[in-house]
Amino acid sequence: MSDDQTKTINVTYEVRGTSVGKMRNEITGRQVEPSVEPEFHMATDEAGFHGGEGTAPLPLAYFCTGLVACLMTQIRAFAKRMRIDLKGVDVTATIKWKAVSQGRDPYESAPVAFELDVDMDSDASMEDRTRLLEAAKKGCFIEATLANPIPVHHRLKEDGAFVAID
Repeated sequence: MSDDQTKTINVTYEVRGTSVGKMRNEITGRQVEPSVEPEFHMATDEAGFHGGEGTAPLPLAYFCTGLVACLMTQIRAFAKRMRIDLKGVDVTATIKWKAVSQGRDPYESAPVAFELDVDMDSDASMEDRTRLLEAAKKGCFIEATLANPIPVHHRLKEDGAFVAID
């Protein structure tokens, strides 16, 4: 395949969560495309203010970690492809949401700011480091999702079958 041919890679994960205890969730999943990878196991819990017992990281901790790790991975992978010397990379993120409720109604959450400070250990020019960061942003699956949101569809199980609710 020459460098100018388009190549598509499908990436699919299958993940299942089960509630355990007060607010703890146990998650099992695996990547099934482009290759089947070993299962991973993670747990989440909420802090006491939300009824949890703090036995595992908060669900948002995984989201924030995933965003930072995805960008860092793409920077390092693309540095090789783009032939930009990179000794290392540090990313510091400040990620903010707000949750608003009235009376006893459940709160509604909204993103406020996602700020990522990227420090590349490289002798490359600012122009090359900027090109690398732009490529990494486009290649990071989480950033791509945030930049180009798609509907999230939900189905609710009723009488043994899943029924679309949105």
